[in-house]
Amino acid sequence: MLAIGLSLAGATAQAQTGYTQTRYPIVLVHGLFGFDSFLGVDYFYGIPSALQQGGARVFVAQVSAANSTEVRGEQLLAQVKNIMAITGAAKVNLVGHSHGGPTIRYVAGVAPGLVASVTSIGGVNKGSRVADILRGTVPAGTLSETVVNNAAKAFVALINLGSGATGLSQMPIAALNSLTTAGSLKFNQRFPQALPSDCGSGAELVNGVRYYSWTGTQPVTNVLDVSDGALGIMSLTFGQASDGLVSACSSRLGKHLGDYRQNHLDEVNQVVGLRDWFSADPVTLYRQHANRLKLANL
Repeated sequence: MLAIGLSLAGATAQAQTGYTQTRYPIVLVHGLFGFDSFLGVDYFYGIPSALQQGGARVFVAQVSAANSTEVRGEQLLAQVKNIMAITGAAKVNLVGHSHGGPTIRYVAGVAPGLVASVTSIGGVNKGSRVADILRGTVPAGTLSETVVNNAAKAFVALINLGSGATGLSQMPIAALNSLTTAGSLKFNQRFPQALPSDCGSGAELVNGVRYYSWTGTQPVTNVLDVSDGALGIMSLTFGQASDGLVSACSSRLGKHLGDYRQNHLDEVNQVVGLRDWFSADPVTLYRQHANRLKLANL
């Protein structure tokens, strides 16, 4: 009990002494079919508040749940400029999950002077095998593509209804194209910054922007989590380490900070905190990274 009390006291002390108080605001960016908050549940579950308690200024972006990387990137760029105007900050720290990874890379690529750091978490930086398979089953211009696109739009409409993002354009097929290996390759030809040539780390500093990444490599982590079954099945398509939707190698960007016993949703502490209890706490990883940025004066 004494050890637990000391641990809690230490955590409280960290919060009070500005453990996560970065120089520049932190902007969290969701992935495909994502949101800022849905019916009161944060996409980055429990993460914004944990960072704020330690002194960070945190903003959760709201970009299209399903659209191309470029469209999402332009939406994010506009929000970054608004955040800078509101806070008076000269730059921001961008943190993106899943499709949020290439989305934040777009902003850093077109406006590096506005970005202090880019952190990709389970980012689809070199495409996803799942997206490749889905694209192959719904060829362009076919009835099946239309059916899938309309079904995805209906799903996004439900997400928007609960999150208040009804004004954003949605093009699910454009999102799918962006997330395929071919779509990612085309994007990477324009924005190659910090991408490794292999499955290791890439350059940490490019055009004045610091690049980081981490990912999960355990698709099934908690039998109580309703999402684990689907992620476990999808992981069988990879033939290599993955989080269920993105391979470990595809997630690499800049300085790679580690692979964890997490699946694609665990990386943002979903579903509502259910995870492998013997793995690193997702919220702690975000707090530690904010402290890393703080120590780097970012």
